[in-house]
Amino acid sequence: MTVPRMDWLLVLSGAAIAVAYLASPVLSHDALWGFGHFTHAVHDMMNLMWWGILLGMLAVGLIDRVPRAFVIGIIGRDQGAGSLLRAVIAGFVLDLCNHGILMVGAKLYERGASLGQVFAFLIASPWNSLSLTIIIGVMMGWGWMAVFIVVSLLIAFVTGLIVEALERAGKVRRNPNRVDLPDDFHVWREARAGLKAQRYDLAFARDVARRSVTASRIVLRWLFFGVVLAALIQATVSTEIFATWFGATVLGLFTTLLAATIIEVCSEGSVPIAADLMHRASAPGNAFTFLMAGVATDYTEVLVLREVTGRLKAALLLPLLTVPQVIVIGLVFNGLV
Repeated sequence: MTVPRMDWLLVLSGAAIAVAYLASPVLSHDALWGFGHFTHAVHDMMNLMWWGILLGMLAVGLIDRVPRAFVIGIIGRDQGAGSLLRAVIAGFVLDLCNHGILMVGAKLYERGASLGQVFAFLIASPWNSLSLTIIIGVMMGWGWMAVFIVVSLLIAFVTGLIVEALERAGKVRRNPNRVDLPDDFHVWREARAGLKAQRYDLAFARDVARRSVTASRIVLRWLFFGVVLAALIQATVSTEIFATWFGATVLGLFTTLLAATIIEVCSEGSVPIAADLMHRASAPGNAFTFLMAGVATDYTEVLVLREVTGRLKAALLLPLLTVPQVIVIGLVFNGLV
């Protein structure tokens, strides 16, 4: 019997988070060597992210039980505008943070969704949820909220179209997990039959729980590592800098993009900072860029997509295709174009 290898990145990052979280009530913010800032940063991030992580794990456990044919049938058996639009709508409706949604996106690829559909799903998801939409409306104004949402969904749709065009041209490898459905396959008829035959008992709950843990390991390892890294940076770099000094200039826009790339902020945590950029720095383009950078440049997503797809080139397409669009929109919002 082969002994499974220890996932040291997951274990050590998880242990660091656990220790820091438990120590945060004891240590003050100005504790020696920045430990206080580190522990409180971990505490605040985990308090914001825990529900998204748990819901993401639950969604992954449920999706893992769904046959690939159903995933393709729901999103779309044919690639193109229609299936991409459904992927965008699915990402917009699913109310999870960018870390929870990443688990679902990775699982969708494993179940057969195209890379373009996964990209559209991920880009449309992180802060375009019902809860955060309301928060953005309250903090930034309902007009800017509507504009931000429409533009971000457009970026998700356009990016998906580009990826699928590259796939047709042979520049991007087709998802090897994708399955071709028979012409007489009717997803809703088959789904009703499957749901009717399923027994929702303790064994079902145990199976979903088991799948939730095992299928989420690939994301949790990088997610926990990202939390530790982000907390270390937050312990040494004041977030007020981003809200006060990153004005509505070309330099301010690119500095905002760089800062958001280095410091991984979950979708819930990004909204208050983006609101400061909107009001105190008078830079709506920077606010939009900060919100979008969570998915456009998130190193956690790139690393997870690399593991899921098996190719770094495919994973790097996410920032390469989305960042130029975000920069152009940011310049327009700041009145620089």
